Amino acid sequence: MSQAGLPTSPEPALSSGDDPREFAAVLHAMYDAARSGGQLPARPRSVIGESWERATDAGVDPEHGRPVDPLEISTVEQRRVESGLESILESVTGGLDILLSGGENLLVIADATGHVLWRSGGPSALRRADRLGFSEGASWSEKAVGTNAIGTALATRQAVQIFSAEHFVRTHHSWTCTGAPIRDPQSGDVLGVVDVSGPASSIHPTTLALVDSVARLAQSQLRDAHRMHLDVLRSVAAPILARVGAPAVAVDPHGWVAAIDRLAPRPRIALPRSLRAGQQDISGIGLCDVEPLPGGWLLRPIEAGTSSTGVTVRISREQDGPSTVQVDSMRGSWVVTPSPRHLQIIELLAAHPDGLTAAQLSAHLFGDPARSVTVRAEVSRLRKQFGSLIATGPYRFSSSVTVVS
Repeated sequence: MSQAGLPTSPEPALSSGDDPREFAAVLHAMYDAARSGGQLPARPRSVIGESWERATDAGVDPEHGRPVDPLEISTVEQRRVESGLESILESVTGGLDILLSGGENLLVIADATGHVLWRSGGPSALRRADRLGFSEGASWSEKAVGTNAIGTALATRQAVQIFSAEHFVRTHHSWTCTGAPIRDPQSGDVLGVVDVSGPASSIHPTTLALVDSVARLAQSQLRDAHRMHLDVLRSVAAPILARVGAPAVAVDPHGWVAAIDRLAPRPRIALPRSLRAGQQDISGIGLCDVEPLPGGWLLRPIEAGTSSTGVTVRISREQDGPSTVQVDSMRGSWVVTPSPRHLQIIELLAAHPDGLTAAQLSAHLFGDPARSVTVRAEVSRLRKQFGSLIATGPYRFSSSVTVVS
């Protein structure tokens, strides 16, 4: 057991050979006794008992939950972009198709706050979920609806299966749900939860192992994608470090080292949350010149008597080939070939040094200020390449950048 009393490995709600109907009857009796303060016929699993305590402390109504208005679809779309989960959707869906084939179960992917971002399933499963408010944008954290596979997996950071009256809210007792957290291999944070929910009668102990395996496969894919990202960053940074001829290191946004020269080798550097271009103190290194790289940062310890310089962004629109954006600094340069849409955004920001709101950018790009969700998603992707060179609130090139077009 862990220090918190939670299982250190996935624990199915039902053992192989158990009768679901008999077990459900025991759980209902246990639940009713717990609610009325009577003698419990059995003790709940530790993961359930501790979750019930958290739900009670949060003030969740065991009869109806704590209704929370779902997020607007525009906010859901934005969260999908920012969640870090889009790239693994296909593998998660493919890995769990077998559990959806009967039409009774629902596949849900929620973000790190427990809000439902995607769901799929047969028409009857979707209708049953809608009656519970189990829809895209709804919160299924423990604070909102008590014990459930999404919220409890987030709270415990473990795969978990919740059956029948183990759910804190009575209206959920006809369900069984199985959830497993998906962790970010770069930061170690939980990105979200993959969940399979359906009628209580559909429970099977092997479901937990399958859902947990699919979540771990998704994490492996994210890890492989991170390695590829570091390889690309290394290919950009290596010639720059060679030209610098002084101590320097290239890191990704989470501080993982892609290339290092004349500094003690280390796998990762602790970066401040507000890292930006310019001079900044870096833990374990000291005061550094910080310059953006495509998908990361160049950190160069500052020697006495030296100072950082600004950055020049050169936009080259070609007639017979792809247009490029070149970023030049004192330490080197790198080139990006943006998509046509990203090139439009870059040129608009260059033409409006005071900045543009998402609605204003939308009006310029689409002739419609209402498509700001699409704009925010595109700028979010663009900033992954240019980092703090593009500032927000409103969107603009930062003051340290000179734009040449």
